[in-house]
Amino acid sequence: MNRQTNADHCGRTYSLYLALIISQLFIGNTVLADTATTDDKNDNWFAGTWLDGSWMPQTVQIHGFLSQGFVHTSDNNFFGKSDDSVSTNYRELGINGSWRVIPELQLSMQVVYRDAGKTDDLGVRIDYGFADYSFYSTESTLLGLKGGRVPTPLGFYNESRDVLSSRSTILLPQSMYFDKNRNLALSADGGYLHGEHRTELGDFFFDFGAVIPHIDDPDAKFAITRDLPGKVDGKTSWIGRIAYEWQSGRVRTSITYADFNVKYKSENAVFESGRIQFNPLIFSAQYNGEDWSLTGEYAFTHRHLNDFGAPLDSNTTSIGYYIQGTYQFTSWMEGVIRYDELVIDKDDSNGKQFSASTGGLVPAHARFAEDLTFGLRFTLIPNLLFSAEYHHINGTGWLADIENKDRTKTRKRWNMFLWMVSYNF
Repeated sequence: MNRQTNADHCGRTYSLYLALIISQLFIGNTVLADTATTDDKNDNWFAGTWLDGSWMPQTVQIHGFLSQGFVHTSDNNFFGKSDDSVSTNYRELGINGSWRVIPELQLSMQVVYRDAGKTDDLGVRIDYGFADYSFYSTESTLLGLKGGRVPTPLGFYNESRDVLSSRSTILLPQSMYFDKNRNLALSADGGYLHGEHRTELGDFFFDFGAVIPHIDDPDAKFAITRDLPGKVDGKTSWIGRIAYEWQSGRVRTSITYADFNVKYKSENAVFESGRIQFNPLIFSAQYNGEDWSLTGEYAFTHRHLNDFGAPLDSNTTSIGYYIQGTYQFTSWMEGVIRYDELVIDKDDSNGKQFSASTGGLVPAHARFAEDLTFGLRFTLIPNLLFSAEYHHINGTGWLADIENKDRTKTRKRWNMFLWMVSYNF
């Protein structure tokens, strides 16, 4: 059995075991919950899973999700061998919980098992685990501190991208929510000062923090080291976001700015050690009607590569934006349409200059991507979600290099179909 086959087998076996464990917990809870009062169910659905659950504080909440996806592409590989095939190496399983220890202090954690082909083969990991302490609270104002491994406040969707039911589509807009760097973006170790202030004119929110990113994504490491010996570490970084909401979220806006820093220590004779700096500036806006929603986000990201030596040192600015509309056809069916565009270097939007500088080893279409997406999702029974979407793509700017190591063989125009079934509890 080769390495890839063995990895696929282990992934399926682990997924099955975890699914069986979670289903037994859920079944046990359901049976015992039939004899519980409505208040008991609402206060703590997990009570009764083991014996009567009386040992657990009533302020504990535990939830989870199980998702299995399928990917087919006309060309190029995404989340496994999907080119003219169907990849089943896309699954997400997780358990999260929170405990309101005292009114001012809440502890939260999520553990997941995720498999997304070579793009993410890290298995079990802690997505987040942090304490949130509110040191000032009135009817209109709240100030607090978060510390630990905290979800990163980038744009609208980054903090909720881990669960399918809280994402607008199976894949978020890849121009700014890269799945090939999902773990790098999702959370980081550090602390935040956060607050909110509610007024008659609307509600204001802010987050400001200092963190150290964790560079776990296989593609993030491969993009820097190209399989050569070397070590990649996150360095002290900071993030700030301010947001405004009107009429309880009918209108939402936010501005995000971050300074992410990464250090590469070379252990080979090909590349020198160096520093990488990312500075995304994201503008976000959303309008929510009764049955429909319109969302748009626009991002400028400055990328600085320093101390690597010529010709690797560079200073570029990428542009990413999307506009998305969703419509709730019925209580159980929702549709979405989105246009999403990424340009890796705004001064070389068609990628021809960069391709020429590599002697054609990197094709021009690897420097941009235009994605037109159509999707549907169905909730036929409570907590069980079926999603399907079609992507028509021009360019490969957000494809994972680790899945497509010979970029000269990638195709500029390609199509992708995704299906996913997810159960939340």
